[in-house]
Amino acid sequence: MASSSVGMVCLLLVSWMVVPSLAKVYTVGDTPGWTTGVDYSTWTKDKTFKVGDSLVFNYPTSHTVDEVSSSDYGTCTVGNAITTDNSGATTVALKTAGTHYFICGVVGHCANGMKLSVKVESGSSAAPSKSPSSSSSSSPASTDKPSTSTPSTTTTTTKAPDSSSSWSLSPFMAVVTTCLALLVLVIS
Repeated sequence: MASSSVGMVCLLLVSWMVVPSLAKVYTVGDTPGWTTGVDYSTWTKDKTFKVGDSLVFNYPTSHTVDEVSSSDYGTCTVGNAITTDNSGATTVALKTAGTHYFICGVVGHCANGMKLSVKVESGSSAAPSKSPSSSSSSSPASTDKPSTSTPSTTTTTTKAPDSSSSWSLSPFMAVVTTCLALLVLVIS
């Protein structure tokens, strides 16, 4: 009986350690989604985006999600998208560190605020950095084009909730903890 209790404790420990290490999924704009009338700079303000996270854009098919260069983002230039989608449910995997820029490709929508700039940090850490001076001058984020040569947009039709977890565990530590818990389970 004692070994089954130890086994359950180990299983709970493993679950507790592995779940926070998973990538986060952010629903852009939360409930309103990808639409005019949302301040996306305020929406990103308290979020830390990391490589491996995903952005889910939910919107009517009268809009688009266009990943664009920094200059096209700044001037709301449409027609030069790196990737584009108008399915109504777009998931963008954040595969590279740096700043990624998104606009609605419908003329006038970007100028009306339908634009999103996301600063993506590399790797994972135990606590997100909120320092304004961190990784701003030496990162490749200042380049005009994102550093990916393959499109980073995939389409899905499911809605994902906004992840509000404020910390994550490195995948390495999750694996080590899992191995230790399994060892304890086998020994007992």
